[in-house]
Amino acid sequence: MMTVTTRTVEYPADNLTMVGYLALPAGAERRPAVLIGPEGVGLSDVERRRAEALAELGYVALAFDLHGGRYLEDPEEMLARCMPLLADPDRMRGIGHAALGVLRAEPRADPDRTAAVGYGTGGAVALELGRDGVDLRAIGTVNALTTGRPGEAVRIRCPVWAGVGSEDPIMPPAQRDAFTAEMQAAGVDWRLVVYGGALHAFHHPPVDHTVRPGVGYHPRHAQRAWRDIVALLAECLPVTD
Repeated sequence: MMTVTTRTVEYPADNLTMVGYLALPAGAERRPAVLIGPEGVGLSDVERRRAEALAELGYVALAFDLHGGRYLEDPEEMLARCMPLLADPDRMRGIGHAALGVLRAEPRADPDRTAAVGYGTGGAVALELGRDGVDLRAIGTVNALTTGRPGEAVRIRCPVWAGVGSEDPIMPPAQRDAFTAEMQAAGVDWRLVVYGGALHAFHHPPVDHTVRPGVGYHPRHAQRAWRDIVALLAECLPVTD
């Protein structure tokens, strides 16, 4: 297993001091870099471990923050923060650009070879970076079939992979259809994987606090979705020694 170095990084975004988690692979050479965006509850050990897993594969990985170092266990507090955020593409882009700036400024990161992967609200941020025309090699999202402002998806310059549970009430079939129609009309190289029987946040291990209805862990599909994301990165952002 490759030796991974990690540290927290503070940076300003959305009028907050964000606390991200950076994972670096062994060695001294520049490597391709990946942003990892968390679910609406915020950055947790789940995303930190994913950053470490990507670093073990040879990527520089930054799990970015949404809430100024806070993890919003209370569903009502989470919704009160995330719903206005999800309705404001410019705020999401600000959060994404701030994190991407930190990642690209890391000396081990190749600033010309980056990708963005996100879950829920973090995935919506990744998509908004694409709609803002950011030069990314790939965008991967789970539970984030969000649509953007009319016409802006044509700015997406890379393949987009999206995963969703078939029984996700927060991202129902109508939302899937709207998302894929937007991607198709914009000429994006897109893929959608529907994981049968899975609910919202199916990738996220169980938590010890109250969650919204329609949320549930599906360990088998969680592993499949992770493998699909790793395959997307291997295709679009390969690590070369």
